[in-house]
Amino acid sequence: MLIQVIGAFFAVLAMSVILSVPKKFLFYSSFVGAAGWLVYLLMLKTGAIETIGIFVATLAAALISHSFARLFKAPVTIFLIPAILPTVPGVGMYRIVYYMIIGDRNMTGYYFSQTLQIAGMIAIAIFIMDTVFRTAKQTTYAKKSKNS
Repeated sequence: MLIQVIGAFFAVLAMSVILSVPKKFLFYSSFVGAAGWLVYLLMLKTGAIETIGIFVATLAAALISHSFARLFKAPVTIFLIPAILPTVPGVGMYRIVYYMIIGDRNMTGYYFSQTLQIAGMIAIAIFIMDTVFRTAKQTTYAKKSKNS
């Protein structure tokens, strides 16, 4: 498990460089990706299904990304976009095309469904965490303006 987390760290580091993340944030964006992958592996170890593991891992990555964005006064996308790289269902998309080419409709449908579920879980987790932070921000501003 440790080797996979270290591998995720370096994969996200490479993706961060490709996406031109500022040098001072490279370690942090890589940390978020590795932490998200660790959460995913721990979820699988507890017996959770893959889509739930991806959902919880993306929630964790989004939470850390939003926290780092506020801490470092930087856009959340600097941390979040590279961090979700390990959870993106690339192999599922490959398998869809592969089975489509060889004409196996059953496997094409299976991998299409699985890939769509994983992509949906990633999107929903990001949306939920964005909503939580936006609501907290609005609540804070409302309290400040009420006290003024």
